[in-house]
Amino acid sequence: MHQALQTVIQPETLAPLLLSLKTALAALVSHLILGVGLGYALSLRKLPFRFLLDAIVTLPLVFPPIATGFMLLMLFGRYGLIGEHLASHGIDIVFSPAGVYIAAVISGLPLVVKPVQSAIENTTGSLREAARTLGKSELNTLVCIILPNIRGVILAGLLLSVGRSFGEVGITLMLGGNITRRTETVSLAIYNAVFEGNFEKALLLSALLAIISVAVFTGMNKLNGHSKTAE
Repeated sequence: MHQALQTVIQPETLAPLLLSLKTALAALVSHLILGVGLGYALSLRKLPFRFLLDAIVTLPLVFPPIATGFMLLMLFGRYGLIGEHLASHGIDIVFSPAGVYIAAVISGLPLVVKPVQSAIENTTGSLREAARTLGKSELNTLVCIILPNIRGVILAGLLLSVGRSFGEVGITLMLGGNITRRTETVSLAIYNAVFEGNFEKALLLSALLAIISVAVFTGMNKLNGHSKTAE
């Protein structure tokens, strides 16, 4: 136990843990805002270019992560469509913590957006009609009526997205790189440890990710239990 603790607090082990925790926290906030917003937008049948937006959001679920990462690399690279403009202002995304953050957000976003979209489409028809009858605005209806009724779905999606951010490798590797103490996440640290033959470190980090996965699973079960009780 003491030896395991000593391994955890070493800088080369602690740095990936801290980066993964910071990334997960930032992704959680982003998924809450973007996930709910995009889920609501996609539930509007008359939204212009709805199919295109839906395809972009869903792409990380069906497209290989390494290929998604390559596409983002071409987009955010120094000579990419967005990256070139950012680079002219001294902002570098590729091979930086910002790239790790973007990878986590994009990979986990569909896990929040799609359940929220489905929940709104399936449960809010009569609620919207009642709100319009009472003279409520669309924003007031969303904040005060719709979101409270699907809060369990939102929380479950956020738990999944956070778990996904800890396990992300493909997009992170392409966009954030694998730079020790800079863009090396826990998942990449496991890969590096195995490659170096340091199986003790890889086992320890894998155990930490297992604990996080169990915590996410337990949280989802509790949310599911609460939702069934409420029904």
